[in-house]
Amino acid sequence: MSDDLIGVVNAGSSSLKFALYEGERRLLAGQVDGIGVRPQARARDAGGEAIAPPALDPPPQTPAEVVPALIPWLRERLGSRRIAALGHRVVHGGTRYAKPVRATPEVVRDLEALVPLAPLHEPHNLAPIKAVLALDPDLPQVACFDTAFHRTMPEVAQAFALPRAMFEEGLRRYGFHGLSYEYIASVLPEVSPRLAEGRCIVAHLGNGASACALRAGVSIATTMGFTAVDGLPMGTRTGELDAGVVLHFIQQRGMDAAQIQDLLYRKSGMLGLSGGISSDFRDLLASDDPRAAFAIEVFCYRTARQIASLACALGGLDGIVFTAGVGENAAPVRARICQALGWLGLAFDATANAAHGPRLSAPGSAVEAWVIPTDEERMIARHTRALALG
Repeated sequence: MSDDLIGVVNAGSSSLKFALYEGERRLLAGQVDGIGVRPQARARDAGGEAIAPPALDPPPQTPAEVVPALIPWLRERLGSRRIAALGHRVVHGGTRYAKPVRATPEVVRDLEALVPLAPLHEPHNLAPIKAVLALDPDLPQVACFDTAFHRTMPEVAQAFALPRAMFEEGLRRYGFHGLSYEYIASVLPEVSPRLAEGRCIVAHLGNGASACALRAGVSIATTMGFTAVDGLPMGTRTGELDAGVVLHFIQQRGMDAAQIQDLLYRKSGMLGLSGGISSDFRDLLASDDPRAAFAIEVFCYRTARQIASLACALGGLDGIVFTAGVGENAAPVRARICQALGWLGLAFDATANAAHGPRLSAPGSAVEAWVIPTDEERMIARHTRALALG
Protein backbone atom coordinates (compact mmCIF):
# COMPACT_ATOMS: atom_id res chain seq x y z
CA MET A 1 0.00 0.00 0.00
CA SER A 2 1.46 3.32 -1.11
CA ASP A 3 1.84 6.25 1.29
CA ASP A 4 2.91 8.78 -1.30
CA LEU A 5 -0.32 10.80 -1.48
CA ILE A 6 0.20 14.53 -1.96
CA GLY A 7 -2.31 17.15 -0.87
CA VAL A 8 -2.51 20.57 -2.54
CA VAL A 9 -3.95 23.79 -1.13
CA ASN A 10 -4.44 26.94 -3.22
CA ALA A 11 -5.86 29.66 -0.97
CA GLY A 12 -7.19 33.02 -2.12
CA SER A 13 -8.84 35.87 -0.28
CA SER A 14 -12.31 34.29 -0.19
CA SER A 15 -11.79 30.81 -1.60
CA LEU A 16 -9.67 27.72 -1.06
CA LYS A 17 -9.03 25.03 -3.67
CA PHE A 18 -7.78 21.61 -2.62
CA ALA A 19 -6.76 18.41 -4.35
CA LEU A 20 -5.20 15.04 -3.62
CA TYR A 21 -2.76 13.28 -5.96
CA GLU A 22 -1.33 9.80 -6.28
CA GLY A 23 1.56 10.32 -8.66
CA GLU A 24 0.06 12.18 -11.64
CA ARG A 25 -3.43 10.87 -10.87
CA ARG A 26 -5.82 13.27 -9.18
CA LEU A 27 -7.86 11.29 -6.66
CA LEU A 28 -10.17 14.12 -5.67
CA ALA A 29 -10.49 17.87 -5.88
CA GLY A 30 -12.70 20.54 -4.44
CA GLN A 31 -13.20 24.15 -3.56
CA VAL A 32 -14.70 26.32 -0.85
CA ASP A 33 -16.06 29.63 -2.16
CA GLY A 34 -17.70 32.62 -0.51
CA ILE A 35 -15.56 32.39 2.62
CA GLY A 36 -16.50 35.12 5.08
CA VAL A 37 -19.86 35.77 3.40
CA ARG A 38 -21.75 32.61 2.46
CA PRO A 39 -19.24 29.74 2.30
CA GLN A 40 -20.09 26.81 0.06
CA ALA A 41 -18.03 23.67 -0.44
CA ARG A 42 -18.02 21.23 -3.32
CA ALA A 43 -15.85 18.24 -4.18
CA ARG A 44 -15.51 15.59 -6.88
CA ASP A 45 -13.77 12.25 -7.14
CA ALA A 46 -11.17 11.02 -9.65
CA GLY A 47 -13.89 10.47 -12.24
CA GLY A 48 -15.33 13.95 -11.82
CA GLU A 49 -18.41 12.77 -9.93
CA ALA A 50 -19.69 14.94 -7.08
CA ILE A 51 -18.94 13.69 -3.56
CA ALA A 52 -19.92 14.98 -0.13
CA PRO A 53 -17.60 17.94 0.64
CA PRO A 54 -16.12 18.88 4.01
CA ALA A 55 -18.72 20.08 6.52
CA LEU A 56 -18.29 23.80 7.21
CA ASP A 57 -19.43 24.03 10.79
CA PRO A 58 -18.93 26.63 12.05
CA PRO A 59 -18.82 28.58 8.76
CA PRO A 60 -15.23 29.69 8.09
CA GLN A 61 -14.53 33.41 8.02
CA THR A 62 -11.06 33.03 6.47
CA PRO A 63 -9.43 30.40 4.20
CA ALA A 64 -7.26 29.26 7.14
CA GLU A 65 -10.41 28.31 9.05
CA VAL A 66 -11.24 25.73 6.38
CA VAL A 67 -8.15 23.69 7.32
CA PRO A 68 -9.50 22.20 10.61
CA ALA A 69 -12.41 20.74 8.63
CA LEU A 70 -10.42 19.83 5.52
CA ILE A 71 -7.63 17.71 7.05
CA PRO A 72 -9.95 15.31 8.97
CA TRP A 73 -12.22 15.06 5.90
CA LEU A 74 -9.30 14.04 3.72
CA ARG A 75 -8.09 11.50 6.26
CA GLU A 76 -11.56 10.02 6.62
CA ARG A 77 -11.74 9.48 2.86
CA LEU A 78 -8.27 7.92 2.80
CA GLY A 79 -8.91 5.33 5.48
CA SER A 80 -5.60 3.67 6.37
CA ARG A 81 -3.65 5.64 3.80
CA ARG A 82 -1.94 8.89 4.74
CA ILE A 83 -1.03 12.21 3.20
CA ALA A 84 2.75 12.25 2.85
CA ALA A 85 3.04 16.01 2.27
CA LEU A 86 1.00 19.12 1.60
CA GLY A 87 1.87 21.65 -1.11
CA HIS A 88 0.75 25.28 -1.16
CA ARG A 89 0.62 28.03 -3.76
CA VAL A 90 2.39 31.14 -2.46
CA VAL A 91 2.21 34.17 -4.73
CA HIS A 92 5.44 35.92 -3.75
CA GLY A 93 8.86 34.42 -3.04
CA GLY A 94 10.85 37.63 -3.49
CA THR A 95 14.45 37.45 -4.68
CA ARG A 96 15.42 34.79 -2.15
CA TYR A 97 13.09 31.95 -3.10
CA ALA A 98 13.67 30.95 -6.73
CA LYS A 99 12.35 27.39 -6.28
CA PRO A 100 9.92 25.50 -4.00
CA VAL A 101 10.98 25.15 -0.37
CA ARG A 102 9.94 23.27 2.77
CA ALA A 103 7.54 25.52 4.65
CA THR A 104 9.10 25.61 8.12
CA PRO A 105 8.20 28.23 10.76
CA GLU A 106 11.42 30.07 9.84
CA VAL A 107 10.51 30.17 6.14
CA VAL A 108 7.01 31.39 6.98
CA ARG A 109 8.52 34.25 8.98
CA ASP A 110 10.69 35.14 5.98
CA LEU A 111 7.67 35.12 3.69
CA GLU A 112 5.61 37.28 6.03
CA ALA A 113 8.13 40.05 5.35
CA LEU A 114 6.93 39.96 1.72
CA VAL A 115 3.29 40.68 2.59
CA PRO A 116 3.66 44.38 1.64
CA LEU A 117 4.61 43.26 -1.88
CA ALA A 118 1.43 41.18 -2.30
CA PRO A 119 -0.97 42.41 0.40
CA LEU A 120 -4.10 40.90 -1.13
CA HIS A 121 -2.56 37.46 -1.78
CA GLU A 122 0.37 36.57 0.46
CA PRO A 123 -1.45 36.65 3.83
CA HIS A 124 -4.12 34.26 2.52
CA ASN A 125 -1.48 31.94 1.02
CA LEU A 126 0.45 31.77 4.30
CA ALA A 127 -2.51 31.41 6.67
CA PRO A 128 -3.29 27.74 5.79
CA ILE A 129 0.40 26.85 6.14
CA LYS A 130 0.42 28.33 9.65
CA ALA A 131 -2.84 26.56 10.49
CA VAL A 132 -1.38 23.17 9.49
CA LEU A 133 1.85 23.90 11.40
CA ALA A 134 -0.30 24.36 14.49
CA LEU A 135 -2.59 21.37 13.87
CA ASP A 136 -0.04 18.85 12.57
CA PRO A 137 3.55 20.13 12.81
CA ASP A 138 4.95 16.78 11.65
CA LEU A 139 3.17 16.91 8.27
CA PRO A 140 5.73 18.12 5.67
CA GLN A 141 4.60 21.23 3.81
CA VAL A 142 6.05 22.80 0.67
CA ALA A 143 5.64 26.39 -0.51
CA CYS A 144 5.52 26.76 -4.32
CA PHE A 145 5.97 30.30 -5.60
CA ASP A 146 4.27 32.10 -8.48
CA THR A 147 7.31 34.36 -8.81
CA ALA A 148 9.94 31.60 -8.95
CA PHE A 149 9.48 30.70 -12.62
CA HIS A 150 10.38 34.26 -13.64
CA ARG A 151 13.70 34.44 -11.81
CA THR A 152 15.29 33.44 -15.13
CA MET A 153 14.40 36.83 -16.63
CA PRO A 154 17.47 38.95 -17.46
CA GLU A 155 18.01 41.97 -15.23
CA VAL A 156 17.11 44.30 -18.09
CA ALA A 157 13.61 42.76 -18.07
CA GLN A 158 13.33 43.09 -14.29
CA ALA A 159 14.52 46.68 -13.88
CA PHE A 160 12.42 49.79 -13.36
CA ALA A 161 14.07 53.10 -14.29
CA LEU A 162 14.53 53.94 -10.61
CA PRO A 163 17.77 54.51 -8.69
CA ARG A 164 19.95 51.38 -8.90
CA ALA A 165 20.02 51.03 -5.10
CA MET A 166 16.26 50.42 -5.13
CA PHE A 167 16.70 47.56 -7.62
CA GLU A 168 19.24 46.00 -5.26
CA GLU A 169 16.74 46.42 -2.40
CA GLY A 170 14.17 44.38 -4.32
CA LEU A 171 12.15 47.01 -6.20
CA ARG A 172 11.97 45.15 -9.49
CA ARG A 173 9.64 43.28 -11.81
CA TYR A 174 8.94 39.86 -10.33
CA GLY A 175 6.14 38.48 -12.48
CA PHE A 176 3.38 36.13 -11.34
CA HIS A 177 1.25 33.17 -12.55
CA GLY A 178 4.54 31.27 -12.69
CA LEU A 179 3.04 27.92 -11.70
CA SER A 180 0.63 28.17 -14.62
CA TYR A 181 3.40 29.08 -17.07
CA GLU A 182 5.60 26.31 -15.74
CA TYR A 183 2.83 23.77 -16.31
CA ILE A 184 2.26 24.96 -19.88
CA ALA A 185 6.01 24.77 -20.54
CA SER A 186 6.00 21.18 -19.23
CA VAL A 187 3.32 20.02 -21.69
CA LEU A 188 4.41 22.05 -24.73
CA PRO A 189 6.73 19.27 -26.00
CA GLU A 190 3.68 17.00 -26.41
CA VAL A 191 1.57 19.71 -28.08
CA SER A 192 4.10 21.44 -30.29
CA PRO A 193 7.82 20.56 -30.17
CA ARG A 194 8.44 23.68 -32.27
CA LEU A 195 7.02 25.95 -29.57
CA ALA A 196 8.66 23.98 -26.78
CA GLU A 197 12.06 24.76 -28.28
CA GLY A 198 11.19 28.11 -29.81
CA ARG A 199 9.69 31.52 -29.08
CA CYS A 200 6.30 31.22 -27.43
CA ILE A 201 4.02 33.66 -25.63
CA VAL A 202 1.57 32.21 -23.12
CA ALA A 203 -1.48 34.32 -22.28
CA HIS A 204 -2.89 33.39 -18.86
CA LEU A 205 -6.25 35.13 -19.14
CA GLY A 206 -8.65 34.92 -16.23
CA ASN A 207 -9.94 37.13 -13.43
CA GLY A 208 -6.22 37.74 -12.95
CA ALA A 209 -4.45 38.06 -16.28
CA SER A 210 -0.89 38.21 -17.56
CA ALA A 211 1.29 37.04 -20.44
CA CYS A 212 4.76 35.53 -20.48
CA ALA A 213 7.45 35.23 -23.15
CA LEU A 214 9.12 31.80 -23.19
CA ARG A 215 12.28 30.93 -25.04
CA ALA A 216 12.76 27.15 -25.05
CA GLY A 217 10.33 26.95 -22.12
CA VAL A 218 12.18 29.52 -20.00
CA SER A 219 10.66 32.85 -18.90
CA ILE A 220 12.47 35.87 -20.31
CA ALA A 221 9.79 38.58 -19.88
CA THR A 222 6.28 38.95 -18.47
CA THR A 223 3.60 41.61 -18.16
CA MET A 224 3.10 41.65 -14.39
CA GLY A 225 5.72 43.55 -12.42
CA PHE A 226 6.44 44.43 -8.80
CA THR A 227 2.88 43.48 -7.88
CA ALA A 228 0.03 41.49 -9.40
CA VAL A 229 -1.82 44.70 -10.33
CA ASP A 230 0.47 45.51 -13.28
CA GLY A 231 0.23 44.57 -16.96
CA LEU A 232 -3.06 43.49 -18.55
CA PRO A 233 -6.45 44.76 -17.37
CA MET A 234 -8.11 42.13 -15.16
CA GLY A 235 -11.46 41.38 -13.57
CA THR A 236 -11.19 44.15 -10.99
CA ARG A 237 -7.52 45.23 -11.28
CA THR A 238 -6.27 48.09 -13.45
CA GLY A 239 -3.26 46.51 -15.05
CA GLU A 240 -0.70 48.97 -16.44
CA LEU A 241 -1.28 52.50 -15.12
CA ASP A 242 0.62 55.77 -15.39
CA ALA A 243 2.18 56.36 -11.95
CA GLY A 244 1.16 60.00 -12.33
CA VAL A 245 -2.48 58.92 -11.99
CA VAL A 246 -1.70 57.65 -8.47
CA LEU A 247 -0.04 61.00 -7.65
CA HIS A 248 -3.18 62.73 -8.95
CA PHE A 249 -5.33 60.63 -6.61
CA ILE A 250 -3.17 61.68 -3.66
CA GLN A 251 -2.54 65.33 -4.49
CA GLN A 252 -5.76 66.39 -6.19
CA ARG A 253 -8.38 64.04 -4.79
CA GLY A 254 -7.00 63.59 -1.29
CA MET A 255 -7.21 59.80 -1.42
CA ASP A 256 -5.23 57.77 1.10
CA ALA A 257 -3.35 54.52 0.49
CA ALA A 258 -6.26 52.28 1.50
CA GLN A 259 -8.66 54.06 -0.86
CA ILE A 260 -6.21 53.87 -3.75
CA GLN A 261 -5.51 50.19 -3.10
CA ASP A 262 -9.24 49.46 -3.07
CA LEU A 263 -9.69 51.33 -6.36
CA LEU A 264 -6.75 49.72 -8.17
CA TYR A 265 -7.38 46.16 -6.98
CA ARG A 266 -11.14 45.88 -6.47
CA LYS A 267 -13.03 48.53 -8.44
CA SER A 268 -11.18 48.81 -11.74
CA GLY A 269 -10.44 46.43 -14.62
CA MET A 270 -13.47 44.94 -16.36
CA LEU A 271 -15.72 45.95 -13.50
CA GLY A 272 -14.68 49.59 -13.71
CA LEU A 273 -14.51 49.80 -17.51
CA SER A 274 -18.01 48.36 -17.83
CA GLY A 275 -19.46 50.92 -15.45
CA GLY A 276 -20.02 48.32 -12.75
CA ILE A 277 -21.85 45.76 -14.92
CA SER A 278 -19.58 42.86 -13.97
CA SER A 279 -16.00 41.70 -13.55
CA ASP A 280 -16.93 38.35 -15.13
CA PHE A 281 -16.20 38.00 -18.85
CA ARG A 282 -19.18 35.66 -19.24
CA ASP A 283 -21.54 38.41 -18.10
CA LEU A 284 -19.85 41.02 -20.27
CA LEU A 285 -19.92 38.86 -23.39
CA ALA A 286 -23.61 38.09 -22.82
CA SER A 287 -24.54 41.75 -22.28
CA ASP A 288 -25.84 44.07 -25.02
CA ASP A 289 -24.76 47.13 -23.02
CA PRO A 290 -22.17 49.15 -25.01
CA ARG A 291 -20.15 49.63 -21.82
CA ALA A 292 -19.66 45.86 -21.58
CA ALA A 293 -18.54 45.77 -25.20
CA PHE A 294 -16.12 48.61 -24.54
CA ALA A 295 -14.56 46.77 -21.59
CA ILE A 296 -13.98 43.69 -23.76
CA GLU A 297 -12.56 45.85 -26.54
CA VAL A 298 -10.07 47.51 -24.17
CA PHE A 299 -9.00 44.14 -22.79
CA CYS A 300 -8.40 42.62 -26.23
CA TYR A 301 -6.57 45.73 -27.48
CA ARG A 302 -4.29 45.86 -24.47
CA THR A 303 -3.62 42.12 -24.55
CA ALA A 304 -2.72 42.10 -28.24
CA ARG A 305 -0.46 45.12 -27.70
CA GLN A 306 1.34 43.46 -24.79
CA ILE A 307 1.78 40.23 -26.75
CA ALA A 308 3.40 42.25 -29.55
CA SER A 309 5.73 43.81 -26.98
CA LEU A 310 6.72 40.38 -25.69
CA ALA A 311 7.37 39.25 -29.26
CA CYS A 312 9.90 42.07 -29.44
CA ALA A 313 11.57 40.74 -26.28
CA LEU A 314 11.78 37.32 -27.96
CA GLY A 315 13.13 38.69 -31.22
CA GLY A 316 10.25 37.14 -33.13
CA LEU A 317 7.39 34.76 -32.50
CA ASP A 318 6.68 31.11 -33.24
CA GLY A 319 3.40 30.75 -31.37
CA ILE A 320 0.84 31.83 -28.80
CA VAL A 321 -0.88 29.72 -26.16
CA PHE A 322 -4.14 30.76 -24.46
CA THR A 323 -4.86 29.36 -21.01
CA ALA A 324 -6.85 29.95 -17.76
CA GLY A 325 -10.59 30.61 -17.50
CA VAL A 326 -11.00 33.28 -20.18
CA GLY A 327 -8.20 32.02 -22.40
CA GLU A 328 -9.59 28.48 -22.40
CA ASN A 329 -13.29 29.29 -22.74
CA ALA A 330 -13.94 32.74 -24.27
CA ALA A 331 -13.74 32.18 -28.03
CA PRO A 332 -14.74 35.79 -28.92
CA VAL A 333 -11.88 37.15 -26.80
CA ARG A 334 -9.35 34.80 -28.42
CA ALA A 335 -10.68 35.73 -31.86
CA ARG A 336 -10.20 39.46 -31.36
CA ILE A 337 -6.70 39.04 -29.99
CA CYS A 338 -5.60 36.65 -32.75
CA GLN A 339 -7.07 38.83 -35.49
CA ALA A 340 -5.24 41.85 -34.08
CA LEU A 341 -1.99 39.87 -34.31
CA GLY A 342 -2.43 38.73 -37.90
CA TRP A 343 0.38 41.06 -39.02
CA LEU A 344 2.83 38.90 -37.03
CA GLY A 345 2.07 35.98 -39.34
CA LEU A 346 -0.81 34.36 -37.45
CA ALA A 347 -3.37 32.88 -39.86
CA PHE A 348 -6.45 32.45 -37.65
CA ASP A 349 -8.90 29.53 -38.02
CA ALA A 350 -12.28 30.85 -36.82
CA THR A 351 -13.96 27.44 -37.04
CA ALA A 352 -11.30 25.80 -34.87
CA ASN A 353 -11.55 28.67 -32.40
CA ALA A 354 -15.33 28.28 -32.08
CA ALA A 355 -14.68 24.61 -31.21
CA HIS A 356 -12.07 25.72 -28.62
CA GLY A 357 -9.17 24.29 -30.58
CA PRO A 358 -6.89 22.95 -29.36
CA ARG A 359 -5.15 24.45 -32.42
CA LEU A 360 -6.45 27.87 -33.46
CA SER A 361 -4.09 28.64 -36.34
CA ALA A 362 -4.66 27.55 -39.91
CA PRO A 363 -2.34 24.99 -41.55
CA GLY A 364 0.81 26.67 -42.78
CA SER A 365 0.47 29.63 -40.42
CA ALA A 366 3.89 31.14 -39.63
CA VAL A 367 2.76 31.70 -36.05
CA GLU A 368 0.93 28.87 -34.28
CA ALA A 369 -1.94 29.47 -31.82
CA TRP A 370 -3.21 26.95 -29.29
CA VAL A 371 -5.57 26.53 -26.35
CA ILE A 372 -3.98 24.50 -23.55
CA PRO A 373 -5.75 24.09 -20.18
CA THR A 374 -3.51 24.99 -17.27
CA ASP A 375 -3.17 22.97 -14.07
CA GLU A 376 -1.45 24.87 -11.26
CA GLU A 377 -2.47 22.30 -8.65
CA ARG A 378 -0.80 19.48 -10.57
CA MET A 379 2.37 21.57 -10.83
CA ILE A 380 2.30 22.14 -7.06
CA ALA A 381 1.84 18.40 -6.49
CA ARG A 382 4.87 17.63 -8.69
CA HIS A 383 7.07 20.07 -6.81
CA THR A 384 5.83 18.86 -3.43
CA ARG A 385 6.49 15.21 -4.27
CA ALA A 386 9.97 15.97 -5.56
CA LEU A 387 10.97 18.04 -2.55
CA ALA A 388 9.24 16.21 0.30
CA LEU A 389 9.70 12.63 -0.91
CA GLY A 390 12.90 12.98 -2.93
